[in-house]
Amino acid sequence: MDVMKLMMSDYAVEPINDGINEFNVEFHGPKESLYEGGVWKVHVELPDAYPYKSPAIGFLNKIYHPNVDELSGSVCLDVINQSWSPMFDLLNVFEVFLPQLLLYPNPSDPLNGDAASLMMKDQKQYEQKVKEYCERYAKRENIRSTPSEESDEEVSDEDVSDGRISSSDDDVAGHADP
Repeated sequence: MDVMKLMMSDYAVEPINDGINEFNVEFHGPKESLYEGGVWKVHVELPDAYPYKSPAIGFLNKIYHPNVDELSGSVCLDVINQSWSPMFDLLNVFEVFLPQLLLYPNPSDPLNGDAASLMMKDQKQYEQKVKEYCERYAKRENIRSTPSEESDEEVSDEDVSDGRISSSDDDVAGHADP
């Protein structure tokens, strides 16, 4: 019922393996935030004990945020990880919890130490990096099921330094078969 409610809302929901326990949701950055205009594919996995146990939530395309692991996309959010209640539903996750996370990052409880450190030391540079990530990774073409073409010339030293070469295939895990 909860998944159907999400599907009937304004969110684009893409089931995985024709089930309702695992799916991707198109999520837009909240208005009047550094993430406004960004579009992310968020992976949701519901445990068997859902709604008594919280869903697993993760960003599939990159996002620069102190409370989101840059490589895995895992989200550090108390209300999902520790204080989940069966009274919450998936609409709460996408309409309240994730927008609040993006609007009010918590650098004192980071999953991305670099983002947290930069946010505390140099707010302007942090904001610029968030905007760069939004421009580069959080566009609708980055979340489509079909790979987009990206030239090798767009690969920067930063992308190669961590052992990953950035392309649409690497940035969005779990492409669906056409």
